[in-house]
Amino acid sequence: MDYTCFKAQFVEDVKARFAEQGANVEISVREVKKLNDGYEAICVTPKGSNIGANININAAYAALEDGVTYDEVLDKWTEIINNGLIAKKPNFNVSEITNYSVMKDRLAIQVVSAETNKELLETVPHQVLEDMAVVYRFVLSTGENGNASCLVSNQMLETMGVTPEQLFADAAEIAPKNNPAEIKGMSQLMAEMMGPETAQMLGIALVDPEDEMMFVASNPNKLNGAAVLAYPGFLEQVAEQLGGDFYVLPSSIHEIILLPERGDMCPRELENMVQEVNATQVAPEDKLSDNVYHYDSEAKAFELAEKYLARKAA
Repeated sequence: MDYTCFKAQFVEDVKARFAEQGANVEISVREVKKLNDGYEAICVTPKGSNIGANININAAYAALEDGVTYDEVLDKWTEIINNGLIAKKPNFNVSEITNYSVMKDRLAIQVVSAETNKELLETVPHQVLEDMAVVYRFVLSTGENGNASCLVSNQMLETMGVTPEQLFADAAEIAPKNNPAEIKGMSQLMAEMMGPETAQMLGIALVDPEDEMMFVASNPNKLNGAAVLAYPGFLEQVAEQLGGDFYVLPSSIHEIILLPERGDMCPRELENMVQEVNATQVAPEDKLSDNVYHYDSEAKAFELAEKYLARKAA
């Protein structure tokens, strides 16, 4: 079954399933645009509500191609909607979404690729950080299975009567408090991930911070952790901790790698490494950039490594 036939059949069968359940919902098909991603979706919305849930048709078809039977795909995706939307109510007050005085305390920052999201960025308030863009989200709920959040749009701000400048200022103050930056040496991080006994068995030993060659920066929940780049004072904090200038490798939208500049590093080799990892190990929706960055602690300048080298040569 090709995708076009699958989509037509899948949409009709989802409608039939909810009709059999007697669910009072409206069902439509639309294109969902997300940062770094997008997909065709069946949108299921309870009548009288302004909150719906999307069934990713592309993901459902991918499951079919992986060998899952059609009936199993249909069962799974309708169950997801039943459990997440109809059987359980969202644990946030929908009426608060348009109240900025309430929602601003839920502000979070996200750093994404400016080029990949060029079209979407025209619809959302953002700031430019070299070839990246700083965007803003309202966290609606948190739980064991992750956070529910919505991207702040230009239309949303207009409805709230808030300027982008106010949003930027509030987010810069609130986001670091809600999701503080964490900087850990690679040896410490590996030991935490594996457990002390396994790390010791593999010969991974903790080293003194001044001897660490690589650090990882993120936030406590490791979600959109590259946002720490946009936190006020973060770069200065790293420079102090690492003892001066450093390179930034964009591991993903969830974390960044920090390398103290020791005079023997080749930015081109670092860039090649980032590109290879992005191509082989990072999911497309998590990719941040193929470039490497540098922070000049004396000039207090964060820039693409190639700009730093050109400036240094000049």
